[in-house]
Amino acid sequence: MAEGQILRMCHWTRWPLLAGGNHLRPFQRSVYVLVVWTCLCYGLFQISSHGSADPSSTGAGYAGAGPVNSRLLLQKVTETPLTSTAASSGVAVGTATQPATSTDPAGVKIDRTKPTDDEDMAPFIQQRVPNVPFEFWLREKAKIYGKNHTCAFYPSVFDIKFNNNYWQMFRSSNGTFYLYGAYHDNRPAVPKATIRILGMIDRIEPTVKTHCLLWYDAAKDPVVMPVVEYKYVWNQKWGNYKQGLLQPYLMACHLPTAAVLANKGLPVDQVPISVSLTEKGCEPPTNNLRVNNNVPAKKGRFAVCVKGLDFLREDLSVRLVEWIELLGLLGADKIFLYELEVHPNISKVLRYYQQTGRVELTPITLPGEQPNVPGLRHMYLKSKITSKRQNEVIPYNDCLYRNLHSYDYIALMDTDEVILPKNVQTWNELIDIIVPKSLAAANYTRASYNFRNVYFWDDAEHSHRWEANIPRHMHMLQHVYRSYNYTKPNQYVKCFHNVQKILTLHNHFPLACLGGGCTSYPVEPETAHLQHYRADCVSTLKKSCDTEYKQHLVKDTIIWRYKEDLIPRVSQVLKSLDFFDHKAEANQL
Repeated sequence: MAEGQILRMCHWTRWPLLAGGNHLRPFQRSVYVLVVWTCLCYGLFQISSHGSADPSSTGAGYAGAGPVNSRLLLQKVTETPLTSTAASSGVAVGTATQPATSTDPAGVKIDRTKPTDDEDMAPFIQQRVPNVPFEFWLREKAKIYGKNHTCAFYPSVFDIKFNNNYWQMFRSSNGTFYLYGAYHDNRPAVPKATIRILGMIDRIEPTVKTHCLLWYDAAKDPVVMPVVEYKYVWNQKWGNYKQGLLQPYLMACHLPTAAVLANKGLPVDQVPISVSLTEKGCEPPTNNLRVNNNVPAKKGRFAVCVKGLDFLREDLSVRLVEWIELLGLLGADKIFLYELEVHPNISKVLRYYQQTGRVELTPITLPGEQPNVPGLRHMYLKSKITSKRQNEVIPYNDCLYRNLHSYDYIALMDTDEVILPKNVQTWNELIDIIVPKSLAAANYTRASYNFRNVYFWDDAEHSHRWEANIPRHMHMLQHVYRSYNYTKPNQYVKCFHNVQKILTLHNHFPLACLGGGCTSYPVEPETAHLQHYRADCVSTLKKSCDTEYKQHLVKDTIIWRYKEDLIPRVSQVLKSLDFFDHKAEANQL
């Protein structure tokens, strides 16, 4: 029906004719009702059309052109800034602090930040693969490949055979090498300046002759030097001593003489940028490790090294905050942690401390054919205890060699352990007491100073009363009942390691030292000890745990000396991370 006919029919002057009284027949009455209904619908349509003629309205200008085009409507949707949940919680997302966001034609909010080029990505990549000389390669690749080489070409990043993200492979005629890190070692106790390479080899007592290709900035060819040592970072009596199983090694190549460097036109004190390991010398390498040579302007006193964290399902985030803050009060300059897999809340804590500069976090995996799927890897390490221990010496020794010139002492600790002085407040004061005592006992500098282990028991039921005026989430401050007996001397100890004396490290003691045998001074428990917070003894002490360590307990509140500073520090961090349940917070004290 045409619009003009509807207008004539619906004019008010025709309604009396249509109403016609009672003489209308049923059919006519039905037609009348239909006409009235049509008029009402048409009136509503006209009102709606005029109301949408406002130029500011969505879809304005299309009312008289038939059905409104949905794409045109979407194009007029006002753009809304995207608010990131992660960003609002203090966690950085991506590389842009405030991504440019908009609404696309489908109504989806997306990040409009322009992709960065390779040069801008260099720091991002270098941080994630620290053992690759990525920034140098990216900057110098045009010069490197344009030179007339008489030996192997400088390996491209894309020619490296990676294994499980952070390892580089080298297959020799007698064994496969998985390389993790390279380090410049020119400590006074080292007879010749050396490049050391840390990794794992599927051989015991490797006999294959290998070479270091030392790559120098501005040199057209590498300097080829033989590997002079395979230092076993383990003890064969501890197990897994057979061919085919991965074994930890520290390899060594001496740096070339000053005459060799001068002949190549290089400064005699120049350190290689990177190193490759090959079997025959000048052959195309499949690895290229950046040489660590960190020399800070100011040297620190103490660093703490922590093996790969493996807490996928266990939320120890609040305990971790308490531990980090206590180490800060004791005088630890920095904490170096390695990460396998952690609970999201632990990750949140670690990122927070990374931003403050107090923590450095390095991701790590297991090399070779060992599993790295989260969860499965945890089960593997729980089942293969000896393999777990062998893998742990890699981050320990990497932490040592990355900090050769940065700190006087390093301590290898777990997050449930702390070395606590009894008569002074800080580690600085403690070492100033210990060193003179050790020299008085025998006049030579020790490689390490070890502290007796004593268990502070976790009580899942918390059968003893809560300590007054201490928040219940302060685990160490609340758990002050310890075993009366210490573990035996030299068992389960932890040390302050003298960085200038150590060649290789194990969890509890040095394995090899410079200038002869390793010497460790036992610190008297009356001076300081290792407080170890556990629910049970280690597996090797299970049989004697109840009788030797759990029956006779004493209350030891030495740690309370730190509570006036520790509690507000921890509270401030937890508030910053929004970890408090505010309803329960009032009941914490």
